[in-house]
Amino acid sequence: MAKTVLTVDDSASIRQMVSFTLKSAGYEVVEAVDGMDGLEKAKSRTVNLILSDQNMPRMDGLTLIKNLRGMPQYKATPI
Repeated sequence: MAKTVLTVDDSASIRQMVSFTLKSAGYEVVEAVDGMDGLEKAKSRTVNLILSDQNMPRMDGLTLIKNLRGMPQYKATPI
């Protein structure tokens, strides 16, 4: 079973490039358009790695990390 990576970035071109690269390497990729979207997607499924932009609308990367670290399933997940 492929490992799942959550990519969080408000830039569609960055999300597309990162997603293409990770899928080519055999990973399953879940894309989120900002921190709020990323948090919702992380709550709805478990991911193995999170790649996040810092500066995003609605919720920035640092706030996303703080929220994720507060969830038991993401205390040790690489971000």
